[in-house]
Amino acid sequence: MSVFRGSGVALVTPFTEDKQINYEELERLIEFQISGGTDAIIVCGTTGEPVTMSEQERLSVISFAVEKVKGQIPVIAGTGGNCTENVITFSKKAKEQGVDALLVVTPYYNKATQNGLFEHYKLLAQEVTIPIILYNVPSRTGVNILPETAARLGKEFENIVAIKEASGNITQVAEVIEKADGYLEVYSGNDDQVVPILSLGGCGVISVLANIVPKDMHEMVFEYLNGKVALAAELQLKYLSLVKALFCEVNPIPVKKALELMGFQTKTLRMPLTEMEEVNIVKLKNEMKRLNIL
Repeated sequence: MSVFRGSGVALVTPFTEDKQINYEELERLIEFQISGGTDAIIVCGTTGEPVTMSEQERLSVISFAVEKVKGQIPVIAGTGGNCTENVITFSKKAKEQGVDALLVVTPYYNKATQNGLFEHYKLLAQEVTIPIILYNVPSRTGVNILPETAARLGKEFENIVAIKEASGNITQVAEVIEKADGYLEVYSGNDDQVVPILSLGGCGVISVLANIVPKDMHEMVFEYLNGKVALAAELQLKYLSLVKALFCEVNPIPVKKALELMGFQTKTLRMPLTEMEEVNIVKLKNEMKRLNIL
């Protein structure tokens, strides 16, 4: 069963000028997402800069999101890491905050084998009973969950329910869906591949772009699911150039700048992320103006 169908936002974490978590602005961002029709909120994923946050900060953000969302839509917490024992411990703590599911990236840097990946997620699934969404993003982790491994995990563990597929390889996504045989839902992890993945049997997207246009990302998915394929494709194509601008520098630098341009207090990044280059800011502004976002 899906944790959600539609568009889940990979939410940014706003910081104050002195780099503390800005809870007032976080609440404002959550309200913007809910009013815009977002179908799920993902906190402490890649876009939320969790690797620069302490464990207590991450738990605080997770707890705050659960409290403010008040059960209106699912709240999903990113709890992945490259030490299995730590991932299990932190996932249990996230569960205690009341999240609906976990988003768990493949262990990075260690570069585990396929057997190692299976054992990593197996131990987590046995220890933490809430739904788990695998997260495959080889460009960041150096590790690719092969379709056979993903499908096996979905079939053998009831609480491994989905995968966020950000490999960029449409053939691989098709193979995951084929081999999983309905035991594993698939979310697009790339904003430029939402409709193609839906066409293969995906059920939605975990989106960076949704930070800026939650309503249109929700509609893109549901137009497709309701049989209005041409309208969904139109929205997909409409935002291709903006998606390119949002990834002209490493995520979440551009999306935090875009939100800042929209009036949100999201300017501050934590090192080693740095301010967006001026030439790229101009490109981003031009795309946002073209689409009447600014």
